[in-house]
Amino acid sequence: MTRSMQAVAYSRPSTLESAPDGGRLGLETSRGATPSGIQDHPRFFAGFLTSPQIASAGLLAVADVAATRYYQRQLAASLDPVVTGNGDRLRFESFSGCGGVYARFDVLAAGLDGDRIGHGTTNVDVNNPLREALSRIGADDPLHLRVGPDEMAVTTLDGPVVEKKVPLPDRWLRGFAEAQVVAAGFDLRAELPAGDAVRFLRSLPRSSARGASRGASWVVPAGRGLRPTTRPVPGAVALPGPERLVALLRVLRHATALRVYGPPVTGGADSTAAAWEVVLPGMRLTLTLSPDASRGFSGEGGVLDALATDEAAEDAELISVLLAWEPRIDLADLAASSGLPVERVRAALVRLGTSGRVGYDTAEAAYFHRELPYDAGRVERHNPRLRSARALLDAGAVALDGDLGTVTADDGHVHRVRDDAGTLTCTCQWWAKYRGGRGPCKHALAVRMARRGTATSPAAVTATADTGSARSVDGTEFAGGAR
Repeated sequence: MTRSMQAVAYSRPSTLESAPDGGRLGLETSRGATPSGIQDHPRFFAGFLTSPQIASAGLLAVADVAATRYYQRQLAASLDPVVTGNGDRLRFESFSGCGGVYARFDVLAAGLDGDRIGHGTTNVDVNNPLREALSRIGADDPLHLRVGPDEMAVTTLDGPVVEKKVPLPDRWLRGFAEAQVVAAGFDLRAELPAGDAVRFLRSLPRSSARGASRGASWVVPAGRGLRPTTRPVPGAVALPGPERLVALLRVLRHATALRVYGPPVTGGADSTAAAWEVVLPGMRLTLTLSPDASRGFSGEGGVLDALATDEAAEDAELISVLLAWEPRIDLADLAASSGLPVERVRAALVRLGTSGRVGYDTAEAAYFHRELPYDAGRVERHNPRLRSARALLDAGAVALDGDLGTVTADDGHVHRVRDDAGTLTCTCQWWAKYRGGRGPCKHALAVRMARRGTATSPAAVTATADTGSARSVDGTEFAGGAR
C-alpha cells in the first residue's frame, strides 16, 4: 500500500478545561483551507454547545472510527478527524484505518449557540487526554466550544508547537472520493423511532477476538423496526460486519430516531454499501459501511468514468470556481451558473470529490463543499485501473468496431468489450467476478476512453469500422494523466 507522511502541526494540544461558568473545550486546528486561502490554525467557531454531553459523545464516535481498523485489527490506525465549517454547521469526518467505514458528525445550527460559524476545512486534534475528559461530561455541564485558536494562542504562536506525523494511505484518500459517489445512489429505506432503534442496535453481534462476526448480512423493514434476513429481498439493506456500527453506541441513549439509507436491491443482488444515521437533538451521526468488512471503499471504482474524460476535467475546473463552502450544493443552481447540463455538473462534482473537495450528505440528499489538502492528480496517478487503461491506449491495444471493442493485453490475451444498453461488459476475469459491481474493468475503461476520443501520451487512438485497427495520430495527453 502506498503511504505518505504529512506533518500535522497544532499550536497546542486540544484540551477540556474547567471554568467557573462551565467547561471550555478547545479544539486546536492545523493548517487548512478557508475562503481567503490556506491559513495556519484557522478559527471556525466560538460559543456554547446546546447539548454538551451529546456533542462530546458524537465527537468521540468520529474519533473512535479514525483510530480503528475493523479488518486486520492487529494493524495500527490513528488519523486526526477533519472538521469543516460550512457557515451554518460544523462537520467532523473520519475514515477507519481499514477504509471500510466513513463517519461524519454534523453539529447543526440548533446545536450551537455562539458567534458566526466560519468556512473552511482542516484537521482537528483529538488526543487521548481529551478523549478521557470528554467521556466524563455530564448531562447538565455547560460547555463552551472553540474550534481554532483563541486570541491568546494567536499572539503566542512562537511558543511550543505540537506536531504529529500522520500516515495517509492513498486508499484512505480514495475512500473519501468513492464514499460520496456511493452515497449519492442511496435512498431512505427505513426510519425507526428511538426505542426501536436502541433495541435493534443493541441486539447486533459484536466482534470477537478472532475477527469479524458472522451476523446477518441483510436487514429489512418490519413494522416499526428491522429484522434480519439472509436474502436481498426488495427494500432490504445490506449489513455485512454489523460490529462496524459499534461507534453508534456512543450516542445511542440520546437518539431520537435511526435512519437507514441504501441503494435499490433485487433478489440475488450482491452486498451493497449502506448509511446508518442516528438523529440527535441539533446533531446527526452517520456511519457509511462498505459492502463487506474486508472491502474498503477505495476499490469501488465509482469515480473512474469521471477521471477518464477531458470534458469532466474542464467542467470540474469551472464548477470549482463556483463553489462557496455551501452546506448544501444545489445542482440546478450550479447548472444555471455554469451553463452546463445537470448531468455534467454531477460528473464534475464527482471529479472534485477525488481531491476531497466535495462530500455527500444522505440526510439532505445533497453534496456539500469542503477542501482537503490533496490534488486530483494524486488520486489519478495512484489508481491502478486508470493507469492500466491509459497504458493500453498508449500501446495501441484498443480497436473499435461498432458496439464491439477489442483489447489485446500485454500477455497476448484478447478481451471483447461490448456495449449492452450503455453498460460495457467484458470477457475478462474481473468482469466475471464483479459483473460491474466495482466499476469498469481496465479493458472496458480503455474502450470507453477510446470511444470518447480521450487521448493519451504519446498518441491518441482512432478506429476504423472496416478493419477495427487503432492508430496513433497525434501527441495529445490525458488531463492529469500519469507520465
